[in-house]
Amino acid sequence: MPISALKRRWRHSAGLSFSLAYGLLYALSSALFLSFLWWRTIGLLERQVEMAVETDQHSLSEHWMQDGLPGLMLAIQDRLEQNIDDDAVYLLTAPDDRILAGNLPAWPTQITRTDIFYEMPILRDGIRVTTELHAYQLPGSFHLLVGRDVRGRAILRRLLTDTLIWSWGMVTLLAIGGALVVRGMFKRIVSSIARTTAAIAHGDLGQRMELTGNEVDLVATTVNDMLDRINRLMEGVKQVSNAIAHDLRTPISRARAQLEDASLHAETPQEMHDAIDRAVADLDHVTNIFEALLRISQIEAGARRAAFETFDLIPPLTDIAELYTAVAEDAGLRLDVDLPARQDLYGDARMIQQATANLLDNAIKFSPPGSIITLRCSLGTAPKPDRTLTISVSDQGIGMSDTDLTRASERFFRAEEARTTPGSGLGLALVQAVAQLHGGRLIMNRLDPGLRVAMRLPVTKNSKTVTQDVMKKPAS
Repeated sequence: MPISALKRRWRHSAGLSFSLAYGLLYALSSALFLSFLWWRTIGLLERQVEMAVETDQHSLSEHWMQDGLPGLMLAIQDRLEQNIDDDAVYLLTAPDDRILAGNLPAWPTQITRTDIFYEMPILRDGIRVTTELHAYQLPGSFHLLVGRDVRGRAILRRLLTDTLIWSWGMVTLLAIGGALVVRGMFKRIVSSIARTTAAIAHGDLGQRMELTGNEVDLVATTVNDMLDRINRLMEGVKQVSNAIAHDLRTPISRARAQLEDASLHAETPQEMHDAIDRAVADLDHVTNIFEALLRISQIEAGARRAAFETFDLIPPLTDIAELYTAVAEDAGLRLDVDLPARQDLYGDARMIQQATANLLDNAIKFSPPGSIITLRCSLGTAPKPDRTLTISVSDQGIGMSDTDLTRASERFFRAEEARTTPGSGLGLALVQAVAQLHGGRLIMNRLDPGLRVAMRLPVTKNSKTVTQDVMKKPAS
């Protein structure tokens, strides 16, 4: 592959870039580690030699102090005879450079200072060897040279260097292998996502990423949850579209038929006006449906939160209860109200009132004469950060089946028992949107007989923050 093509592929391939970066980082890290290991090992050997030389010189200085020049010469000779490893280097010279003791043929010309160690090759017994030497100035212009033959250290250094180089080479191969493995994993993840999204793009909404039992499942689970939500939203859009077409076709067709009939057969102005009024009523019903849909969409989008404030919830609930008490009496029902003296809440009073009115309207619509409807507001007993407020409406009506309860808050959904009653199937959808806007949720429970529908809302001091955080999440 040409170098230019390889560069383009590297720039545009996230998997290749990631694997190369991983391999390079691994190889550099191992190189730094092995270099540090080499430096510490060689440094330790050098310090051991220097310490041995310093200790040797200190001992020889004591002989000089105690026994003078003869004692020092005798000590050097003894040390050379007892040096089993044959690595000791000594040289004692007089002020006129005569050699008094030692195993070197002459003083090395390179050694001119007494404050540093010299590592240098010297000729010893006819063999050139590497030594580490240190010179010392003795009283009376005598000079002492103490050192060690470090051929073994040089061999060990070469051996250690070769070993570390080979180790780094093997680690680099492992890094390359690991990079290829990482690239393969990355490619499998991307390929799985690509296959799934391609299938979704071609209309197969049931396609999901496979779970492999490792960390990749975090990505797969997130993608699958997203696809499940998209599928639910698509089903919801399909159901809403079908429901709108079904619910609007009848009133629009009826209005058209009435107007057409009046145009062809009306004989008096009064008959014409009556036909127009009936058509207007049907069109008003259509308008109300669209207004309800618009309100629900605005609430779910958070556009109706401008009026949020802390208010006393009891007066709005009392007003709506007084209104529906009369409505319930006209239907032969009784409305019982159980409200506390005061309850503060952060939210929109008009929306809470509208949602409660929807609950009461449904309860009255589906309750038999003589039954009791209960409006209750109660505060939970949980600690303050988790305390919730429940606004509930209970009735003794026809209720719902478990299957219908799972779909009751869907737009335009109407149970079989409710299809003969007037309505559009948007009441509970609006209640659920209001509850979610306030950071709460809608709860429905079957009674024997009847149904209990409640809005459970948070009433913590930071309820405003809770509401904003909930609105950032997509509605389920």
